[in-house]
Amino acid sequence: MIVYHGSYTEIDEINLELCEVGKDFGRGFYVTKLPEQAQIWATRKGKINRTKGVVTEFDFSENICRAMKLKVLHFTDYTDEWLDFVVLNRKNDDEQQQAHDYDIIEGPVADDRINRQIDEYIDGAISKEQFLNDLIYHPSHQICFCTIQSLQTLSLSKGRIDSAMYHIDSEVICALLKDYKMTELEATDIYYTSKTYINLTDETTEFYKKQWTEIYDLLKNEIKNNTDK
Repeated sequence: MIVYHGSYTEIDEINLELCEVGKDFGRGFYVTKLPEQAQIWATRKGKINRTKGVVTEFDFSENICRAMKLKVLHFTDYTDEWLDFVVLNRKNDDEQQQAHDYDIIEGPVADDRINRQIDEYIDGAISKEQFLNDLIYHPSHQICFCTIQSLQTLSLSKGRIDSAMYHIDSEVICALLKDYKMTELEATDIYYTSKTYINLTDETTEFYKKQWTEIYDLLKNEIKNNTDK
């Protein structure tokens, strides 16, 4: 799986000791399969550090993850369990001890608006039921690598994101929503895990030079072939 990390600088080596505590899934190295989201992270961190911001691309090997028998936690949506876990980690300010023993955690992101609601929930201003009922879903995704062992599943990708890809991504996902009546979560998951997208991110294929309609046609054929199997 191709994943992305947005920062004020390019990442050549990952050092967990430089990662902040008190994050959604604890102290760790965070990536996302959504390049637009990584770009937002890069822009924000760049402004803080007075740089342009950089998105670094990685290959995440799920096969290595399974072979190493790493302990993985996966949240598919904003749930009661997700909220409890995020609050547990937000409250932990111990730089030496995690609030959990997972190697890798995957799930949605608590954005700025949700952050404010989480603070209100922690302070007792709103109930858990109110929090979950008021939550309006926005497609988001993050994977946190919490241990040295988990970092062995990551490797720097040979390529970097081309600005043309952002336009292709947006158009293709919108087309999936319209033509296949998918939810945004379903559309982004199918697109970013497809062979078509992997080829798009491989600069040697020069797929990024194609029109988005050509990429969409390739993806539709891939979906059809997978359905016919």
